[in-house]
Amino acid sequence: MPEFRRLLVDGLLGTVEVVDDRFTWVDGRRLHVDQAVHLPPVQASKVACVHLNYRSRLNELGWPQPPAPTYFWKSPSSLIGHMGHVIRPKGCKYLNYEGEIALVVGRTARNIRREDAADYVMGYAIANDMGLHDFRDTDANSMVRVKGSDTLGPIGPGINTDWDFRHKRIRTLVNGKVVQDSTTDDLIWDPLYLLADLARSITFNPGDLIFTGTPTNSRPVEPGSIVVVEVEGLGRLENRIVEAEVGVAADFGAQPSASDAILSIALGKDFRKRSA
Repeated sequence: MPEFRRLLVDGLLGTVEVVDDRFTWVDGRRLHVDQAVHLPPVQASKVACVHLNYRSRLNELGWPQPPAPTYFWKSPSSLIGHMGHVIRPKGCKYLNYEGEIALVVGRTARNIRREDAADYVMGYAIANDMGLHDFRDTDANSMVRVKGSDTLGPIGPGINTDWDFRHKRIRTLVNGKVVQDSTTDDLIWDPLYLLADLARSITFNPGDLIFTGTPTNSRPVEPGSIVVVEVEGLGRLENRIVEAEVGVAADFGAQPSASDAILSIALGKDFRKRSA
């Protein structure tokens, strides 16, 4: 299946097709992907994310299924590529992984029919919708810092332009241990529904992204950990968690907190067991 990656080689940026982990660079060299720096595969003008879209995640939190999907924004500046570093600010504790699939828009989409949505898709990529839940109380449902802080949007390694999202396995691993394991059969609303729904009132441009939700068992991850998201047919996205040398400024603005509301999201059923 065709896969395109946006790479940096010797200071030069290019988008190339990758086959069996190799590509032809602009100067004719055949290189292995490990010889390049991976960038986010697109330059998105917007990144929309659905709140809860796997039944297993709803069941874990004990919440009823909403009648329609709800969304939040992730800032384009949060995006990083395969092998990039995810930064947890010093003093924060609840940085959660969320293995996901991202839809990549291929054509300008506005007021499209649900049955035509596939015609507006460039392809799909693996994503990790990292969440800094220490700021969840202060950001309420906006998720501005929770999901939009720098480096909290790993995506890649590339875009597969001929991939069917149906009946695919998705897993997240932390330091080699499987921590999320599900399939797209557990999705409540499929990616095409999400695109058509959002495009009823928002114009999506080529390269824009829709993060389609995560399965059960999103949990905090510690600095030094390696987080890998694997999606059947899309490959693997790997990123390391590092801690910033400094924290958020302590002399103004909201500070990290750890209320029961935060812990119930960050720890899921583990918090309910601890509170019982």
